[in-house]
Amino acid sequence: MAGAPEADESSQTASNAVSVDTLLSGLELVEHFAPAPTEGLRIAPFLDAIEAQAETADRTRSVSSEVVEAIRGTDFMRMSATRNIGGVEETMLHMGRELEAVAARCPSLAWCLWNHLCVFHLFVGSVGPEQQDFLTHVVTNGQWVSFPGGARSSVYGRVEGDQAILNGTGRWGTGARYADYCGVAFAITGDDGKPVRPMDIRFTILPTTTEGMKIDPSWDGAGLRASATDDVHYTDVPVDLSDCVAWFGANRAESLRTVPVVHHRYREDWVGISDLWLSFMAVGLVRRALAEAADAAGGRRVIIGGKMVDRPTVQVNFGRAASLLAAAAAATEAACNEVDRRIAANVVPDEADYLRQMAVTTMAVEQLDEAMSLLHRTQGGTALREGGAFDRRYRDFRAMPVHINVHQDRVTHQLGRHLLGLELNPF
Repeated sequence: MAGAPEADESSQTASNAVSVDTLLSGLELVEHFAPAPTEGLRIAPFLDAIEAQAETADRTRSVSSEVVEAIRGTDFMRMSATRNIGGVEETMLHMGRELEAVAARCPSLAWCLWNHLCVFHLFVGSVGPEQQDFLTHVVTNGQWVSFPGGARSSVYGRVEGDQAILNGTGRWGTGARYADYCGVAFAITGDDGKPVRPMDIRFTILPTTTEGMKIDPSWDGAGLRASATDDVHYTDVPVDLSDCVAWFGANRAESLRTVPVVHHRYREDWVGISDLWLSFMAVGLVRRALAEAADAAGGRRVIIGGKMVDRPTVQVNFGRAASLLAAAAAATEAACNEVDRRIAANVVPDEADYLRQMAVTTMAVEQLDEAMSLLHRTQGGTALREGGAFDRRYRDFRAMPVHINVHQDRVTHQLGRHLLGLELNPF
């Protein structure tokens, strides 16, 4: 056009950048801002199948048996095992990335796999070098483990000769119905049927096919509906006392710093490690929820007919949610790297190390909790009316900040007592 001033180079560049960005989907923009690479992940060949069954798993409360059996026996299941027991000895960071990818697609399955990797680490530290052959058998066969030993668990062992006869219930057995083995902690009872004093608590690992064991599908949570966080009942189940070890209980993290272990990595307490990976799962879930919400926003209208994306509050909420996501991801990665460096250098963690990794990841999950609340706010009543993927992801996320291992009230209370020179609570 005659007389029109020529645009300078900088304005042309800015204009081009805007035009390119408007061609990208919300998923592409979010993944460019907060990338989640899947190259090199052992779970990568299964991700499409995992995502394809996620909605059905949520509805039926059970993960696809085809997906479960495809993953069972793979190197994914061996990641938290060291090479001297047949494992692949992955870094904490890499295992977090693997779980992050699964959680973005099916949080229920991620929860089960997370539980397996965490409690296997616990089992190795608990049974020690004397059970190395058994541990190697579990690892080389790629078998799945679970530990129904959460709140309100009560399993008792009546000693008869060289055996203990187990009765009672272990609760919160995430993934138990998919597992090959379950760990069980039980209290030895006297002739009166009551636990002996001082308490004598033992631990052993049993095949889920053991006669007298029954897995009760009792999980009825609002989210993670296919996580199989069920009860396991024991009725007159005999176990050889020679296959049992003393249970560390409340001073577990402290004990692991001095007792014989199969490998130095098992001096790291499983609760701190579980927090690292739970935080990564939360990152994966929130990243996907943010991308899907951004895509959906482009086609939505407000009551008077304007575009939803033109609302300044929507823009601010999306920007803040993305910022919280980026901060949480960075903190979680840094916390994993710290533990990996400690393991590589054969440094035994102290109380401050243990509390720091829990505190960092707890705050990361709290940031992600705020991000999900902001996304929920932008969805408004429409999300409640329509349901869909965001509704499912929002429900699944609710289980993460309230898990006891990463619960803000517990972790910050313990850290506060430590900093004030007070004795820590048992858990």
